[in-house]
Amino acid sequence: MKPVPTEDTSPFELVVISGLSGAGQSEATKTFEDMGYFVMDNLPPSVLEQVADLCRVSRIRRAAVVVRPSGREFFQEFFAELGSAFTRLRKRGVRLRIVFLDASDEALLRRYEEKRRPHPLAVTDRVREGIERERELLRVLRDDADIVIDTSSLTPHELRRRIQSLFVAETEEDVGLQVTVQSFGFKHGMPIDADMLFDTRFLPNPHWEPDLRPLPGTDERVRDYVLGQPDAGEYLGRIEDMLAFLLPGFVREGKHYLTVAIGCTGGHHRSVVFAEELARFIRENGYSCALLHRDLDRG
Repeated sequence: MKPVPTEDTSPFELVVISGLSGAGQSEATKTFEDMGYFVMDNLPPSVLEQVADLCRVSRIRRAAVVVRPSGREFFQEFFAELGSAFTRLRKRGVRLRIVFLDASDEALLRRYEEKRRPHPLAVTDRVREGIERERELLRVLRDDADIVIDTSSLTPHELRRRIQSLFVAETEEDVGLQVTVQSFGFKHGMPIDADMLFDTRFLPNPHWEPDLRPLPGTDERVRDYVLGQPDAGEYLGRIEDMLAFLLPGFVREGKHYLTVAIGCTGGHHRSVVFAEELARFIRENGYSCALLHRDLDRG
């Protein structure tokens, strides 16, 4: 007699991937597949619970689904159904995470121009019109997301590494707060996925020191110069004190992901030094921390 499959009662993880058209959902999907997730694309909210049931019966521990609302007239119904599905899944003990891929209007316009294709929500041929409409309609889902990834300045390879840094190292026992510290340059635009943002532009800029200008902020000489400036040590200490106070609170409230952004003018020197120091501080205090220098290699 053939045995009847029984439901797997071990923890099940479901990642919901969504975001703006052109923000990198295809690359994200491939990344989750490569990490061993069972991936399904373009599923309606009404079948999410059935997907979870089938995965558990099939002994699939991790799955990722891409949701793509289409048709403006159906958006309200779509989000109402999606919100109800999320609530029911969480009540059933599913470890649910929502990943939202975002990007600046300029980055999305550039990508559409390169691919020479229309935006799905553009009434006319104006791509910007479609981007603005989609951004407005997806605002609810973005606000509910556990992770927002700004892909404006990321190559496909960098997006892959960003996702891997958030997911690939996780184990059943290690499901606490995942912190990302990101340096950036204000002249390249502020990151739209930051939860906390700090500015180092009030400190003297190594760019104006001929011996330091070509060196990255990861160089010991640049580090010594930046941290040796008046107010640098006190500023760093105050940020560390703030994080020491806030991180346990985020853990108590069940927050799984936190992005701390540190900016300077170009993203080469001061912000890099501070990001390196803060990442070290966070790890020494027992938290998982990924480090990203967004603009270090940009001109």
